[in-house]
Amino acid sequence: MDISEDEPREPEIGGDEPEQAQLALLQQLGQTQAPPQLESRLHLISVIGQIEGHFLLPPKTKTTKYEHVIPQLVAIEQNPNIDGVLIVLNTVGGDIEAGLAIAEMVRTLSKPTVTLVLGGGHSIGAPIAVAARYSFIAETATITIHPIRLTGLVIGVPQTYEYLEKMQDRVIRFLVANSKIGEARLRELMFRTGELVRDVGTVLVGAEAVQVGLIDEVGGLKQAVQKLESLVAEAKKGAAGLYRPAEPKVYNTGLPAPATPFREEVLE
Repeated sequence: MDISEDEPREPEIGGDEPEQAQLALLQQLGQTQAPPQLESRLHLISVIGQIEGHFLLPPKTKTTKYEHVIPQLVAIEQNPNIDGVLIVLNTVGGDIEAGLAIAEMVRTLSKPTVTLVLGGGHSIGAPIAVAARYSFIAETATITIHPIRLTGLVIGVPQTYEYLEKMQDRVIRFLVANSKIGEARLRELMFRTGELVRDVGTVLVGAEAVQVGLIDEVGGLKQAVQKLESLVAEAKKGAAGLYRPAEPKVYNTGLPAPATPFREEVLE
C-alpha cells in the first residue's frame, strides 16, 4: 500500500533539514545533540527487559532477542579491532534455551569479558551474568534464583516432570561450573520457601550475591571497565589461563558422569 503524503513520517537523523534532524534526536535519544562517536576497542552488549525465545513477545514488552545477540558475539570473536566485551544486564529473565545459548556464547569467547548487573539479573539472566571471565553487581541490584517454569500446555504425565528436572539441571550445572557457588547451596537458595510471596526461591541483593559465591564483586561501571581493561592488558601479555575453553558436560542424560565432578557443599 502506498503511503499518502498526508500521513506523518518518522524524521530521519542526518536529513537535509537541521530542524528535522534535531527532532529525530529528541524523539530517539531525548536530547538535541547526538553523543560524539568515539573509537573504542571495548564493545558493549546490553541484555535488557525479557529474553525472547522462539515465540514473539507482545510489542510493548522490552526484549532482548537471541537472534540479534548471537551474531554480534560471532562478529566480535572474528573482529581484530575489538579487544574485550562488557555485558550490561537489567533483565527479568525469559526463555531458558535462549538465555543459555547466549550464556554459552559469552562463556566460550576467546576475548576477555566482564558482566555488570544493574537493576536486576533475574532467572535465566543469572547464567549470563556468571558466563563472563569476571562479574560485577551494583550495590542495589538484585538477582532472583528460582525453579524453572513452563508456560502454555502442560501434559500431566511423569515425563513432563522428568523433562523439567533435566532443564533445571542444565541451569544449575552451568551456574556451578562458572561461579564459586556450590551445587548444594545453590539448590537450597533455589527451592527456599517463605521469602517470595507467590514463588519459591531467593532474592539476592548486591553483596549477598557475592557472599554466596554467585558474583565476583560489588561494583559499578567504573570498576567493570577498569577490570575489563586489565584483562585485556593481561591477554595481550599472553597471560596463562585467561581463556576457559568449554568442556563437554553431562546433564542427567543417563550417560557416564564427567571425569571432573562438580563441587558439592554440605549444608550445616
